[in-house]
Amino acid sequence: MQSFVIEFNRHTRERTVHAMATPREAIEYRLRLEQNREDSNIEIVVLTSASLETLERTHSRYFTGKERLTA
Repeated sequence: MQSFVIEFNRHTRERTVHAMATPREAIEYRLRLEQNREDSNIEIVVLTSASLETLERTHSRYFTGKERLTA
């Protein structure tokens, strides 16, 4: 199973998806993002799944908008 950290803007529906090797790594990354979050409209979640394609089906609300590119 792979873990993903999703930063999702509730207003614009833009998202950034970060793939992580382990659930622990994902949770630690999410906590760092939460500490630095300046916009309360940004929802940060950790989801674990066999694939990103599965998450696109099971958690479609996070995948209806535009994806932002990560560096």
